[in-house]
Amino acid sequence: MKYDKAAEIFTSFLKSGKNRITPERFEVMDAALDYDGHFGADDLYIVMKNLNSRVSRATVYKTLELLVQCELLSKRNFGENITRYESNYKRQSHDHLICMDCGRIVEFVNQKVKKLPEEISQELEFEVSSYSFNIFARCKNIKTCKYYHGK
Repeated sequence: MKYDKAAEIFTSFLKSGKNRITPERFEVMDAALDYDGHFGADDLYIVMKNLNSRVSRATVYKTLELLVQCELLSKRNFGENITRYESNYKRQSHDHLICMDCGRIVEFVNQKVKKLPEEISQELEFEVSSYSFNIFARCKNIKTCKYYHGK
């Protein structure tokens, strides 16, 4: 299997929740971890169908939720009312800059941002379990934005 460690994590998670362990779920896991960047469930389903997969749309949706629960994937919403996913497997923690016009997503890492959740949580007497930092902006360069906004 391509993602042996991820498969171990997923198998353990499925067993602990008394979920069925099926080849289709691992096919979805492999496709999701292979996907480069952010994707919707339908995006993944189409990619899998184009590769002649026989996995159902329902299996894709259900498996993605299970992969989020076992923390192999993160679930994101970038303001367009569409759920997107991205792999957590062997990836560095990062944040997002999203163009409000064209929807382009740029991932970035900034040490100042990485420290903020812990500092704020300590100050307000909380313990951080996770955080998500998204900046919504507009592309300045017309060449990188498919919807020029006239500025």
